[in-house]
Amino acid sequence: MTARGARLLGVGAYRPKREVGNVEVGEAIGVEPGWIEARSGFASRRFASSDETVEAMAVVAATDALIKAQLAATDIDVVIMATFTYLWQMPAAAPVIAHRLGTKGGAFDLNAACAGFCYALAAARDFIRSGSARHVLVVAAERMTDVVDSHDKNTAFLFADGAGAAVVGPSEGADVGPVVWGCDGAQASVLTMTTSWADFAADPTAEQPYVRMDGQRLAQWIRREVVPAARRALDAAGVGWSDLRAFIPHQANARVVGILADVLGVPPEVVVAKDGVRSGNTSAASIPLAMHALLDQEQVASGDRALLIGFGAGASYAAQVVTLP
Repeated sequence: MTARGARLLGVGAYRPKREVGNVEVGEAIGVEPGWIEARSGFASRRFASSDETVEAMAVVAATDALIKAQLAATDIDVVIMATFTYLWQMPAAAPVIAHRLGTKGGAFDLNAACAGFCYALAAARDFIRSGSARHVLVVAAERMTDVVDSHDKNTAFLFADGAGAAVVGPSEGADVGPVVWGCDGAQASVLTMTTSWADFAADPTAEQPYVRMDGQRLAQWIRREVVPAARRALDAAGVGWSDLRAFIPHQANARVVGILADVLGVPPEVVVAKDGVRSGNTSAASIPLAMHALLDQEQVASGDRALLIGFGAGASYAAQVVTLP
């Protein structure tokens, strides 16, 4: 029997041990700490050590989510891993993570960069509604420090490392709402890599590929595409701001989060996630990390509803309304 809907059963997180402040990052890029805070709103971020690999962080976050959901790894039918910083072409990270957890269901990676968690959550919802799976583990883990030039004044102070996870299961209601998603490939150069790994392999003396970002064009695209997508996600779920307790956008930077909230007219009684202030921009991991922080700090409660929206490279976006576990 197929489920009518899907819901979040538990959310987990892993934050690397090393917290890096603006003084240290500022020294590397030749700016004062205040310059960084003025442009990003970030006070610190987490950088992973050599043993805090993408898969290691993912396993800890996934285990946390399973505990919160009161499920065993053997209850999981599919593992979906959202990442773009797992640098092995094959095998994918998801089967490695599934093995470490102890599950043998389906497993695959998904790369939608900063929108990855919302894309994976949409896939999990549809797997459950179709009857292809009963329980899906969605994991998002990134080691942005592997693909960011630590001396690049445009990106070094923004990006960070971490992992988040969510267990999704069946529901009689629409506790994970319909996804509103899209892309504009004409904006691919707005957030991309300096070169391809294939080109780097052909010339190992060249500089490795690093993230390259045109912040001004990205901000214009966010206003043009992401803001309307957020409104459409509310409409698709049949709710308004008065029905929500939280707004959890991708933590691109604190200034972008604030601008989004202002332009969308988020009322003061709705909590706006600001986990990036201490965690930085962790790409696909930022939304589950922010959700976990709100729940852990009791700023929201189980049963509250929240609007999620991820956006970034592609340029791609995805948004949905969820009931928090």
